[in-house]
Amino acid sequence: MLAILIACLGLFGLASYTVEQRTKEIGIRKVVGASEGTIVKLVSKEFLILVSISILIAFPLSFYFMRDWLQQFVYRTNLGLFIFLLAGIITVTITFITVSFQAWKAANTNPSESLRVE
Repeated sequence: MLAILIACLGLFGLASYTVEQRTKEIGIRKVVGASEGTIVKLVSKEFLILVSISILIAFPLSFYFMRDWLQQFVYRTNLGLFIFLLAGIITVTITFITVSFQAWKAANTNPSESLRVE
């Protein structure tokens, strides 16, 4: 739980930094007529792609090493696809919740304030 909390804090900080860097872009998109959902999707999309790539890399490696490690025990359990799917779904959900909070906060700001700052 502590590792998940620390990872979420890092992801939150990275999302905050990304939103801060793209403040003017978000403001211009709001002026042109983008909805809050579009902005949240825009910011969350890049993080979800990166997390999905990391999941695709981690699953085969973890399956290989866990299968090898579990062979050493007398009472072993089988590694099923369900465990990996559940871990992936939980990871993507936590990522989306963490990033979308910052994206939603940026989408709800007044675009005139973000464009005025320089």
